[in-house]
Amino acid sequence: MRAMAATHELDALQVAAQYSSGALSPLEYTRACLARIDTWEPRLNAMYRIDREGALAAARAAESRWRAKQPLSPLDGVPVTIKENIYTKGDPAPIGTKANDDAAPQPADAPPAARLREAGCVILGKTTMPDFGMLSSGLSSIHAITRNPWRLDRNTSGSSSGAGAAAAAGYAPLHVGTDIGGSVRLPATHCGIFALKPSLGRVPVYPPYIGRIAGPMTRGVAASAMLMNVLSRPDARDHMSLPYQAIDFSDIDGLKVKGLRIGFLPDMKVGLPVNAEVAAAAGAAAKALAAAGANVEEMPSFLTPELLDGMSRFFEARSHNDFALLPPAKQAKVLPFITEWCTWRAKNFTGRDVMAAYSSYVTLREVTVCACAPYDFVLSPTSPILPYEAELPAPGNDPHNALPHIAFTVPYNMSEQPAASLNWTSSKDGLPIGIQIIGRRFDDLGVLRLSRALEQLRPAQKAWPEPA
Repeated sequence: MRAMAATHELDALQVAAQYSSGALSPLEYTRACLARIDTWEPRLNAMYRIDREGALAAARAAESRWRAKQPLSPLDGVPVTIKENIYTKGDPAPIGTKANDDAAPQPADAPPAARLREAGCVILGKTTMPDFGMLSSGLSSIHAITRNPWRLDRNTSGSSSGAGAAAAAGYAPLHVGTDIGGSVRLPATHCGIFALKPSLGRVPVYPPYIGRIAGPMTRGVAASAMLMNVLSRPDARDHMSLPYQAIDFSDIDGLKVKGLRIGFLPDMKVGLPVNAEVAAAAGAAAKALAAAGANVEEMPSFLTPELLDGMSRFFEARSHNDFALLPPAKQAKVLPFITEWCTWRAKNFTGRDVMAAYSSYVTLREVTVCACAPYDFVLSPTSPILPYEAELPAPGNDPHNALPHIAFTVPYNMSEQPAASLNWTSSKDGLPIGIQIIGRRFDDLGVLRLSRALEQLRPAQKAWPEPA
């Protein structure tokens, strides 16, 4: 057997191809992934649980199947990490908070985990997340701080913080996160990776909720497309899921960019101002599409301060309801920032206030779909800012204004449209800068195909970070 490349040099397609040819062993590759985790983890803290014995047992079984030429899927034996809040049988899921430090092991796999096991994927373990998944940060009361591999003093963003860090550091070729307001795309832009937020219901989840999705997080577009072929398979537990379609999400090459109608949204003009380097990166991506023959048209913002605040109130009301159900001893364990954020005004909400917040969600859904309707795709920054300080729970550290940085991402959760973040370039300080690609409802394959085209148009990328 030839000498194996370092884990961060192989994507899922290369791993699968080498398994098929016999050039690579699932067992040895899994051991290499675990060694990579051991090297990085003291610096990053991206893993909540590492299942060494389970991973090695799964790798041995996959190796036997490949030798018999009977793999369960093209991804049989390919290592993957799963976000902590995606239930896996036998593992507790504290949802990022010390308030649930006594969480019992889960009795069954959630749909994404079940699909991964059915495909033969090697589950290395569970990645970290902030309290209740309601921070765009790597800070958690139970997991502590997850750090950005590009610079350890920088934030990963969140809430799929561990998944973003693990992908950038090369823990595995595949990672699965969740997103309700930007939680796969924001870590993607800050960690320099690719992530897809599918259309609501495309990937079954449990329990389902307004705007909540599970999606792939990988170093490149093709690996996420392969993962979508697995994750999108049906599961009756998700009563909000779409009717199953046997879409080949791996069919991502060959999109004709010429003639596409692209809406370019450089500034939401709501929330945090767009950093100059972020604006330049998004503008460069728009120019690259125009040079390739797309009809690129700058579009105005459709988000207002009132709508963004309404969505903030909606999330506050939802989280306060969960918080209020906890006994006082557990409430005291919640990250103080989250406690203040979800109580400072929600504790006094009336029924009318809650319905007004819900109406903001409905209105945001309408205006987002209408604004995107004239275009085949929309292009924007993913986040208005560069990665901020690792120790902070949110940019600005203000629990009374905790979500001003999600203005580019949250509309598409509410509108149910697919949206992806692709790294475009780096700042002058070497920090990643991503762009967001948004499609019409249900056009997940189209978003993957345009992301692939942009991946081929973008400037040369920096080498992936290595532990110092």
